[in-house]
Amino acid sequence: MAKKVKVKIHKKKKTERIFERATCARELCEVAEKHGDRVLFSYFSFDHRLCDITYGEFAEMIKNAAAGLTSLGYAGKKIAVIGESSPQWVCMYLAVLASGGIVIPMDRELAPTEIDGFLKWVDADAIAYAPSLENAMATVRESSDQLSLYIPFKGDERKSGVVSFDQLISIGKPSVEAGYEYPDISDRIEEVAEYLFTSGTTGSSKCVMLSQKNVFAAAMGACETVDFEPDDTIVSVLPMHHTYELMCVLAAMAYGMHICINDSLSHVIKNFKLFKPTGLVLVPLFLYTMHKKIWAEARKGGKENILKMGIIASGTAKAVGIDFRRKVFAQVLDAFGGRLKKIICGGAAIDPLMIEAFENFGISVYEGYGITECSPLAAVTPYYARKYGSVGTAVPCCEVRIDPECEDIGDSGYITGEIQVKGDNVMIGYYDNPAANADVFTPDGWFRTGDVGYMDDDGYFFITGRQKSVIVLENGKNVFPEEIEEYISQIPEIAECVVVGREATENKVDLVAVVYPAYDKFPKDADEAIIRRSLEHSIATMNRKLPTFKRVMKIEVRNVEFEKTSSRKIRRHLVK
Repeated sequence: MAKKVKVKIHKKKKTERIFERATCARELCEVAEKHGDRVLFSYFSFDHRLCDITYGEFAEMIKNAAAGLTSLGYAGKKIAVIGESSPQWVCMYLAVLASGGIVIPMDRELAPTEIDGFLKWVDADAIAYAPSLENAMATVRESSDQLSLYIPFKGDERKSGVVSFDQLISIGKPSVEAGYEYPDISDRIEEVAEYLFTSGTTGSSKCVMLSQKNVFAAAMGACETVDFEPDDTIVSVLPMHHTYELMCVLAAMAYGMHICINDSLSHVIKNFKLFKPTGLVLVPLFLYTMHKKIWAEARKGGKENILKMGIIASGTAKAVGIDFRRKVFAQVLDAFGGRLKKIICGGAAIDPLMIEAFENFGISVYEGYGITECSPLAAVTPYYARKYGSVGTAVPCCEVRIDPECEDIGDSGYITGEIQVKGDNVMIGYYDNPAANADVFTPDGWFRTGDVGYMDDDGYFFITGRQKSVIVLENGKNVFPEEIEEYISQIPEIAECVVVGREATENKVDLVAVVYPAYDKFPKDADEAIIRRSLEHSIATMNRKLPTFKRVMKIEVRNVEFEKTSSRKIRRHLVK
């Protein structure tokens, strides 16, 4: 039996968590009202002006939007929200929930046909969207009569079935002045309130159903366990339709924090300097990018050795209780606004050495773990007792376990098996998919995450692999290979295909298509080079139709069919 791995606990003082608890959207709106004149969002308007909105102003905006939806007959309806992160996006999300409806956050990178397909699938009634989606929405309007209301975030269109965001607010304002109050949905808090799609096509996607109880259990779990304070400033970098980002925004609102919205990934470092965050919520890709920038700037300025000596000296001093990291590395910290102290990181595994590297500069990195079906938080490393490389312990709203039927002892010395979750954060189920629901829950009601790991003697979880076929990229994006394979299957020259993730360079994963050509589509005398060039050309053509992160970067050609089950399904796990 392997000897049990022991991981050092890095301790710091445990402090009181100061936040207002909310169990539903209506209660969060009431919390926002209490925060009054505190600035909630700093953001770039649609015409690129830097703006602020207070908690009080935002609470009023949400109530007007909810009242507007009610006046138009859309309270309790299914309403999608799509576009870049903005106060309008968050407002519509909360207004739909607070007025008793079902909100449908959507990926803005979806093609119009995919948007239309998803909306038809769940029988949506309306959609609110950013200016960047105008052309996509025009296409949807032309090809579909699914939606009866379109709500553009910008503009004052007066077409049939179109009510702009500003008009919606104006429609709701008289109702609010006349005494409109949010409906009491306390008896429906466990009913469906949100639909989330797990991938990009209706053919291979699942639709996750979350209740308000799920959503706010996870958000409050984050509040209870993460090292944030009301006076913190964060920069929202990830898209709002990601449950991870959205949960963190809701938690930050419960704290009364200042949330600054990044307008473009190309501006992110510039905006860190502008907004001067004290904390960030990121995926590992940003950590690696920030780390590379630190050392690139040091080399550029001829200060690489000075930086290395500073790390050694500050580490020695810290070991005897003297911490002057923030003074020694002030120039490093200035690149991120000068006030950055902590980063919450999730979505993919982090190299423990990367956590150590940031700690050397005085920036603490806290890992978390979750999945969309868990709203999405299940575990987070305690800020007062971290183990580098662990995703931490279960958050207060749930229990986490290793499959009790598993008896395999891994290299860690602990039983290693599927991670399973049970609690208030776990989804209601998949929409219109009884077979998937039967598969994903154990007989005793635990959600099967499909991820593999172990729990140590202190209750800390470590992720060691994934049972599912999902490919997690370095930026935290989940790519479902079945979806890409659907596109590839449309290429006549390819008979069979499996898409896999290959580690291309350190911290970078490429999508690779392992293909078995349809040899009968080629001349009998065609050599392997000609066949490969033809396949590469077809894949390149397909890639142009896909978002960048879903594009196949390489192909591997095999000359024998894939091994299959008796039902003719490819044995995916055998493809290496």
